[in-house]
Amino acid sequence: MSAAPASHRAGFALPDEQAARRTVDALTEVLFEGDAAVAAFERPDGRWDVTVHFAQAPDQALVRRLVADAAGQDVASTISFDTVEPRDWVKASLEDLVPVPAGRFVVHGAHDRARVPHNKLGIEIEAALAFGTGHHGTTRGCLLALDRIARSRAPHRRPPARVLDLGTGSGVLAIAAAKALCRPVLASDIDAPSVGVARQNARLNGVGHLAEVIRATGFSAPEFARHGPFDLVLANILANPLRQLAGPMSRQMAPKGLVILSGLLTHQAAGVVAAYRARGLVPLAHLKIEGWSSLLLRSAG
Repeated sequence: MSAAPASHRAGFALPDEQAARRTVDALTEVLFEGDAAVAAFERPDGRWDVTVHFAQAPDQALVRRLVADAAGQDVASTISFDTVEPRDWVKASLEDLVPVPAGRFVVHGAHDRARVPHNKLGIEIEAALAFGTGHHGTTRGCLLALDRIARSRAPHRRPPARVLDLGTGSGVLAIAAAKALCRPVLASDIDAPSVGVARQNARLNGVGHLAEVIRATGFSAPEFARHGPFDLVLANILANPLRQLAGPMSRQMAPKGLVILSGLLTHQAAGVVAAYRARGLVPLAHLKIEGWSSLLLRSAG
């Protein structure tokens, strides 16, 4: 049996957490999940180290250009590239990530399981080839909006009973909804590896019996009709697909159903809101985290 090939790595330092998050978000938007994994962690002196692990030798000029756009040419010029011994490079990057709180939720890796407070809902994610470890601003925005819904004590409003996570990725939002609402959740993704990872993560978090994960494009699969209409839809995708899905999604919603949309830059939010408002959905909240937006909307009653 031949030895596993060495993986490739790029590293650089940034002055503070805000710069680190902005740069990590910029890199994860362009670098393909599964081919690259980005991690950032704080040093004792307050600066942040960013490490990018690559499955194949990276385009160094592209990496420098992306970092220059996000953090400046001075930082880009300090990037070091090297190779590391064969190892699970995705797992290695996840081990650098600290637990992420979002309302009552805490997203963490296996190595931080013991650090989750007893009064929080832990979501353990070892994402492998699927998008979504909870460290991205779009995922945190969705979790905060979901926590708001789960905590709501508005009169005459029952907790959502029929829940959909559209574009589930690693399954983090489906797991969070199942844990917070104690309701079945339908989760879908167009990517076969993501479906497998989401199922595995749901079982790992003890909600495998509540989360049904399917491979589907849009709302084409028969499971949507069987599970809907939905009282709550979570969709952490991208701005253009979200605009295109406004019509189909509105037809899947129960009266006064709630929608959490994310995966869009703040300047894209107005266009997404307009597309859904045209379909009768009213915006209720707009969460902004590090240049990213998460929207909470309600369908007509």
